[in-house]
Amino acid sequence: MKSPFDFKNHFQASREIFALLTRHRQLTWEMTKREISDRYAGQVFGVLWTIGHPLILMGVYIFIFAVVFKMRIGGSRELPLNYTTYLLSGLIPWMAFQESMSKGSTVIIANANLVKQVVFPIEILPVKGVIASFVTQVIYLAILVIYVLAAYHLLPLMYLLIPVLFLLQIMAMIGVSYILSSVGTYFRDLKDFVQVFCTVGVYIMPIFYLPTMVPALFRPVLYINPFSYLVWCYQDVFYFGRFEHPWAWVIFTALSLGVFYVGYRIFRKLKIMFGNVL
Repeated sequence: MKSPFDFKNHFQASREIFALLTRHRQLTWEMTKREISDRYAGQVFGVLWTIGHPLILMGVYIFIFAVVFKMRIGGSRELPLNYTTYLLSGLIPWMAFQESMSKGSTVIIANANLVKQVVFPIEILPVKGVIASFVTQVIYLAILVIYVLAAYHLLPLMYLLIPVLFLLQIMAMIGVSYILSSVGTYFRDLKDFVQVFCTVGVYIMPIFYLPTMVPALFRPVLYINPFSYLVWCYQDVFYFGRFEHPWAWVIFTALSLGVFYVGYRIFRKLKIMFGNVL
């Protein structure tokens, strides 16, 4: 029985996943492009729907919370920017994450023909969905940056941390997708649990409201939810322009590295029986 402190084995597994993703980077990118283009193949507006769907959804959220519910924050040192910026800084990365989880839970089943090919590197299947989801996020964050620059004529120095934040998020998304894709192959109902969580999850994170607006009795839910730390890190960069939640960075970094490693280990252990259950 292997010890949990077998650092040599852990190191080999970590090196293996990085080497695998590097070796098949061209194949991964080509499959990602095909996934984006095939999703809307034959439609008049084609890949424009990749941007259109999330744009419409974000517009609805902004209208409901900023216009109907008249949420008003900003204009102070503690809350420097407007409510739209606050909402989008947390909503955009969450939308990418939930899309990658939805794809990850069914990616092995949906590509059963490739999985049964002995020579095909099935490890890239969850990764291509992550990259496809992340491409859309980058486009929307670019729009958010332009909006902030146009409205406030400045960009905080915290924007220099965007590459670090991107790397941590991608690692977390890949790790979660590895877990969902491998478990989802055996437990087909997982996709429905993921769908329910993605629908409800956006309301149990500090995206539409400030944590101080939540009654003290229910506030611990925000801290139990690991995705809250993703949101807080993005809000620090795109809304506060400072380390408003420094502990969130520590926790999110640990979570990203941990789930990336554990996710791959679970996938590697369960993949040997994929062909028998498909």
